[in-house]
Amino acid sequence: MPSFGDITVEVGDDNVALVEVNRPPNNFFSLAMLGSIADALEWVDQDDDARCIVLASEGKNFCAGADLSADEPRTTTEQAGGGARHIYDECFRMFSCATPVVAAVKGAAVGGGLGLACMADFRVGGPGTRMTANFARLGFHHGFGLSVTLPRIVGRQTAMDLLYTGKRIKGDEAHRLGLLDRHVDDDQIRDEARTWAAEIAISAPLAVESIRRTLRGDLAAAVRAATDHEKAEQDRLRRTEDFREGVRAMAERRNPDFNRR
Repeated sequence: MPSFGDITVEVGDDNVALVEVNRPPNNFFSLAMLGSIADALEWVDQDDDARCIVLASEGKNFCAGADLSADEPRTTTEQAGGGARHIYDECFRMFSCATPVVAAVKGAAVGGGLGLACMADFRVGGPGTRMTANFARLGFHHGFGLSVTLPRIVGRQTAMDLLYTGKRIKGDEAHRLGLLDRHVDDDQIRDEARTWAAEIAISAPLAVESIRRTLRGDLAAAVRAATDHEKAEQDRLRRTEDFREGVRAMAERRNPDFNRR
């Protein structure tokens, strides 16, 4: 079975493709990693034996977002083929793929990691799952298409609450809000996701893909438009003192002191 950078793909006899992120323990995302996930999803789309995907991660956390201690330009943008590639270009590629995805959300899904989980059709988690859109706590705008996906999943009011406060929610509350579709013991998360994906894979693949296109509608195009705006706002707010204070406060494990600068 193929591998794409830090991403491995394995298609089982149950017609389920396990797409696994291998950057433990936290699976911080980078442009290269997100590009590799998009490559893997596109590869699965071309494999007739793969009818549903389980997106999982090796290590403690599903995806702890961006590593803010890393070199930011290298994390979000790089030059390739004479032009600039951005993480949200890879995000759009993921949303454009046709095969259904069940995310096995073990541990933390933070910031862009939450965005990655919300890219999936379904999410399975447990008591140890932690989910947060912590962007406002860091002093900048959310991204990864959460402007579109989060309200669709939990409703507009709940989405605003999660985005405005940046609060962290546990697995049971995430399940109550609808952010997790199924809540099982932590050691059963991947097995439950696999069982669910196998149930989907039994159905006629052309019918499932057709139904998925109908129900998701213009989601990919809406995410593309949203990420264009999200990126512009993130670029603007990253230049503020409040953003620098938010990052410092997170590193020092204290409440930030924002001053509208």
